[in-house]
Amino acid sequence: METFLQQIINGLVLGSMYALVALGYTMVYGIINLINFAHGEVLMVGALVSWTVVTALADSGLPGWALMAIALLCAVVVCAGLNFAIERIAYRPLRNAPRLAPLITAMGMSLLLQTLAMIVWKPNPKPFPQLLPAQAIDLGGPVITVTQILILVTTGVILVSLLWLVNHTKLGRAMRATAENPRVAGLMGVKPDSVISATFIIGAALAAVAGLMWASNYGTVQHSMGFMPGLKAFTAAVLGGIGNLGGAMLGGVLLGLIEAIGAGYLGELTGGILGSHYADIFAFVALILVLTLRPSGLLGERVADRA
Repeated sequence: METFLQQIINGLVLGSMYALVALGYTMVYGIINLINFAHGEVLMVGALVSWTVVTALADSGLPGWALMAIALLCAVVVCAGLNFAIERIAYRPLRNAPRLAPLITAMGMSLLLQTLAMIVWKPNPKPFPQLLPAQAIDLGGPVITVTQILILVTTGVILVSLLWLVNHTKLGRAMRATAENPRVAGLMGVKPDSVISATFIIGAALAAVAGLMWASNYGTVQHSMGFMPGLKAFTAAVLGGIGNLGGAMLGGVLLGLIEAIGAGYLGELTGGILGSHYADIFAFVALILVLTLRPSGLLGERVADRA
């Protein structure tokens, strides 16, 4: 039972990070029906920028939480600028092109960002400093770290804030109008190009937060670290119902739980043939089952939430 509860905690933490990236996927898809496969690399850039800032300020004497806040601010600014440039340069000229063209462009942009990151930060993995207390908190058997608590709380706050933004602000109304019909929204005074750019910037900020969380939780960063989280986050968005904010959150948490519980019991289930490093099997099997039984995802796609 203790192992099960520990894996639940691990799964919630992992799922929270997937959910943040999945929210970026689902917002962009809800607006322009584009799967931004470079989104995982934005997470990677956020993590590497955070590492650069933390390393540069290591001897400043600042407390860990202050270093994390400064690193997060820098990562958000860099990732927002990067995603804004990606949308303007790579996606906007192809907005009316056949749907295969922007998809291939997104894949190419993913490879380009990985290559540029490898050139700038070198290919070797880098240890990410421990910024918060490493002492685990005992919950009567299972344990949780301060970093993991911060991840869970931050994700909850961000989701509530994002739902408020989409449903109760002028920008949110403009997002929903653009998602419904960009041309009609333009006639009503909405600027679709500005709304789309804002959506990419918000998605980049979420990816930057997830990148810092990922680096802090696992203690390492490198140029290829964004591929698998990005793929898993896309899986989470599809699992919950891409285009639906609540679905992205639900899909991320469920995927994290499935993966963590599967990793905890995979050896027993297979008689030791498969180890915990095969946990990805459960995530993608779950995706196949959902797409087979409910192609629209667990929560479907509600037009009112498409942003």
